[in-house]
Amino acid sequence: LEAFHAKTAPSDWAESLVKAYVGDGIAADFYREIAKLLDPATRTLVLEVLADAGHAEFAVERVRQLIQAAPTIAGRLALWGRRIVGEALAQAQAVCAEREALVTLLVGGIPGADTDPDELTSTFGRITDAHMARMAALGLSA
Repeated sequence: LEAFHAKTAPSDWAESLVKAYVGDGIAADFYREIAKLLDPATRTLVLEVLADAGHAEFAVERVRQLIQAAPTIAGRLALWGRRIVGEALAQAQAVCAEREALVTLLVGGIPGADTDPDELTSTFGRITDAHMARMAALGLSA
């Protein structure tokens, strides 16, 4: 997390809003992936905690207002959103490379057993797809 934040320090309010919305979304997507593997009661609790309390709507509205007021920032913010997801995935992959147990957890495997690399790719693919939907909600191309 420290490396992610160090490499994605926003330079202005618009970038801060995009980072908060996109970064929190990516983290929540990751936790939802893990929640799929938990017992039903714990899964329900995790999903309730991750439920949006209106903060996402705030960020989306503000970013759309900023783009409407200054359309030229849309390209910069789209690049910023791609940088955030790229850095988040790079950091996640680095952690996975260092911690085999995390990979096993993410793919729903049994500790010590061979893991299916395609399942990990699918997990990251679902996170990327959700990111693209978030970028579209902001009015930015992913």
